[in-house]
Amino acid sequence: MDSHGVSGHPEPDSEHPPTPKLKISARLNRWSMARALRSGVKIDRPIHNTPRRQVTEEKADNIDGGCDDVEITAGKSIYLVSDGTGWTAEHSVNAALGQFEDFMLNRGSFVNTHLFSWVEDEEKLIEIIKQAAKEKAMCFYTLANPSMSKSAKQACDQWGVLSVDILGPIIEGIASHLGVSPSGLTRGAPGRVKTLNDAYFKRIEAIEFTIKQDDGTLPENLSKADIILVGVSRTGKTPLSTYIAQKGYKVANVPFVMGVEPPKTLFEVEPRKVFGLKIQLLVLQAIRRTRAKTLGVDREAENNYSGFDLVRKELDFASRIYAKNPGWALIDVTNKAIEETAAVILRLYHDGRDTSNSVPRISKRY
Repeated sequence: MDSHGVSGHPEPDSEHPPTPKLKISARLNRWSMARALRSGVKIDRPIHNTPRRQVTEEKADNIDGGCDDVEITAGKSIYLVSDGTGWTAEHSVNAALGQFEDFMLNRGSFVNTHLFSWVEDEEKLIEIIKQAAKEKAMCFYTLANPSMSKSAKQACDQWGVLSVDILGPIIEGIASHLGVSPSGLTRGAPGRVKTLNDAYFKRIEAIEFTIKQDDGTLPENLSKADIILVGVSRTGKTPLSTYIAQKGYKVANVPFVMGVEPPKTLFEVEPRKVFGLKIQLLVLQAIRRTRAKTLGVDREAENNYSGFDLVRKELDFASRIYAKNPGWALIDVTNKAIEETAAVILRLYHDGRDTSNSVPRISKRY
C-alpha cells in the first residue's frame, strides 16, 4: 500500500525520504481486484446512467499493482426482490458470485446487485421486473406468497428476464417432507405468529454480554463466555464476536498486544473455548494501512501501526502464545468472510475437536 498522497499531510522533505511502496503478492492483488469488481465498484469510467459506487482510496490501493492490463468492461446487473428484508436473496447470490471472481477479474467485468425489500404488492413487483428488462438484468426473488411468486415468474417470462425463484423449491421440498401446506404468509404479515421464546432472549443476553466483553474488557468474566477469540489487532475479532453472538453464543475477545501479557484468566478457562485468529503478514499490513488512512493519522503513527517489522513482531508474539497453548484451535482468517470463519469456529466448538469420524452438526429447534 502506498502511504503517499493522504489528504491534509505535507509532502515529505529530503530529510525524511518517503517509505517505499509496498509490493503485495500478485495473488493478493488479484484477490483484491476481484472483490472490488464483484462488489460492483466503478473502476474506470461510468458505463451508463445507473448510479455506481465509486472506488475509494483504500480500494484503489488494493487494486493497484499488477492489474494495469485489465480492461474494464460494462458490468451486468442482478435484481434481488423480496417480500421481507432480502437477507436470504442477498447472501445466496453473494455466495454464488464468489465462484466467478477469477472470471470477473480476467474479463475486467463487474456485477451490480440491486436489492428491493418489502415488495408486497403486485403492481410494485411488475414495475421492478420491467426495469430489470430495460437493464437486461437477471432477477432472483424470495416471495413467500405463492400468488406473488407466480406473478414474478410470469412477468419475467413475459418481459424476457432470466429469473430464479430461490425460496419456492425450498418451501415445496419442506411441505412435501412434512406433509403439510405452507402458510404463504410473508414475514411481516399480520397473521404471522411472532413468539418471544427462550431462544430469542438467549440471543439478546448473548449480544449484551459480547458487547461488554469487547477488546479484553472485564477479563474476570472470561469463564462465563461460551467462546473466546484471541489475536492481534485487525484480525476481525469484534465483528466476528458480534456475528456469533447473534446466534446465541456469549463471546469474549482478547487482543494480543506486544509487550502486554494477556490476562491470567484466559489461561484458566477450558482450552476448547479459545480460538486463536491467524492471518498472513502482508494481508494484515494492508488492512492496517487502510485503517490508518481512514483515521487520517500522520506518517509516523501509520508506520508505528502498520510497519512491516512491527506487524511481523506482533504476529511472532501471538505465535509464541499459541505454541504454549496447544489446546486452543487456530483459525486462519486470511481473505475469509466473517460467515466462513464463524462456521468453522462453531463447527469446532460443537465438535469439541473430537477425533472421531462422526459428522459435527449445529442443531436448532423451531
